[in-house]
Amino acid sequence: MTHPLHTTVEDFVAGLLQLKQDYITLDRVTDYVKSVPVSRDALAAYTWWSDQRYTRNLIYRDDLFEVMTICWQPGQRTVAHTHNGQLGWMTVPQGCVAVENFRHVGCNAPERQNVVGLDCLGGATQITMERLERTEFAGSEVVGTVDKTQTIHRILNDEKDDSAITLHIYSKPFDSCVAFDLENQRCFRRALSYYSKFGQKLA
Repeated sequence: MTHPLHTTVEDFVAGLLQLKQDYITLDRVTDYVKSVPVSRDALAAYTWWSDQRYTRNLIYRDDLFEVMTICWQPGQRTVAHTHNGQLGWMTVPQGCVAVENFRHVGCNAPERQNVVGLDCLGGATQITMERLERTEFAGSEVVGTVDKTQTIHRILNDEKDDSAITLHIYSKPFDSCVAFDLENQRCFRRALSYYSKFGQKLA
């Protein structure tokens, strides 16, 4: 295996694909991501910034894995959102981000959760959410995760002056999620898009 100090994105993805030889579990991928940290410099081709919002930058995608960077200017954040019940891993090659976890307590449209292939259709106009723990992450050797039991969170770059880059792996990939408007007590399904693909900014 390539020495962690010299790991390229291509090395990282190639090693990730070797995990397909057995079941993909949260712990197997976590151990792999910890053992092969990817530096900020290695991600230079996938680092794109916007003053309007954080950017999602696709590195690799197939039927099982999706790998991307997300670039955060100071103060940028996601809304609370789901991951369609998929597994996810995150490291922070540059800067520091906070992750706030939530638990869905109830809503006025529970029947919209009973759908094949998605965690929920969204559309509730009254929701009850419980705010759980907040954890700060920094560095490529520390791995944050989402799983089938803890799938709702939001990510924040609360730093006033410093930008951040996070590296994300999802299994399986997903193209939409349920977003929660906590202030107005509603949720909706939102399509996801990329700011760049394979090192090229999209129009």
